[in-house]
Amino acid sequence: MTTKSVCSDPQHLRGIGMSHRRLENGLTSSPAVMFGEALRFARERAGYTQDELGKLLHCHRTVITRFEGGKRPMDRDTVERADEVLAMGGLLVRLWERVDWNADIEHPDWFQKYVELEEEAATTRVLQYMRVNGLLQCEEYAYEIFRLGEARNNAQWLAERVTARLSRQDRYLTDDGPTLVVLLHESAIRSVVGGPGVMKRQMEHLISAGERSNVLIQVAPFAAPVRKLPTTSMILLEMPDGKEWVYSESLYRGHFSDAPSVVQASHRDFDLVRGAVLSENDSRALITDAMEEYRYAERRAERGVLAEEQLQRGQRGRVHRGGPRVPRPRPRA
Repeated sequence: MTTKSVCSDPQHLRGIGMSHRRLENGLTSSPAVMFGEALRFARERAGYTQDELGKLLHCHRTVITRFEGGKRPMDRDTVERADEVLAMGGLLVRLWERVDWNADIEHPDWFQKYVELEEEAATTRVLQYMRVNGLLQCEEYAYEIFRLGEARNNAQWLAERVTARLSRQDRYLTDDGPTLVVLLHESAIRSVVGGPGVMKRQMEHLISAGERSNVLIQVAPFAAPVRKLPTTSMILLEMPDGKEWVYSESLYRGHFSDAPSVVQASHRDFDLVRGAVLSENDSRALITDAMEEYRYAERRAERGVLAEEQLQRGQRGRVHRGGPRVPRPRPRA
């Protein structure tokens, strides 16, 4: 193998922790960012561009960018290959072994890390309870979801969040998009968000999305014969290189794992649910029925409001007759 000329002594990285970080990203307490800076320094010392290193490691340039930014963990095989290509004498591997990647992923900006993985995923599998997943939310539904939060009266905040959520759908709801398989528990369809009008629009959006060749939506009805349903929603992300991630959420935190045992268990849970869901056609029929029910409820609500307005309008010119009659003197003839 031919490599560009570089000092083979790993001690040449001794000063990287302070000087390079200060110039590039400022101070950080993140081990993942520190490792990324080490990788960047080694690449630049070797004279490779991100694109050139990506080709040597069999990945895209954008993946190298995320590695160097500490935004995506490298697997061991890739680290060992990078260490060899960059002639680091095992230093990158030793640094990599000392990073608690799972702890770093649960940083407060955890959702941004999920979005970055989602942007690369070749296949996304979703099991969702109570709420329609963000990749399938219509604008009105997304707005109402965010409006439930603490900043519900901040119009600019709401608009930014809704725009960001809808932008994530672009690569999936397009021709030749990545595969998206969504198992919606019936609770996500029956839990009303924003009223019947919003839910009717959301059902229409689900039907439209399900017509795409790369999108499969199936419903797990309340009576689904699953022996034991998973206790929480989850997402399985399969990357172009075959690596898989499991993502789930608890209160105020996202959880990632690429541990083979966790991925295998999550696949098992997903498959158990999928074995009990309605067929694609029956799922579409259930969603259509729900849409019509919400349409009927919306019309009833509109008629109720109209009747109330008509009643109030009719009462405006009325003279109140409920009080006692006061005698008035009459003129004499």
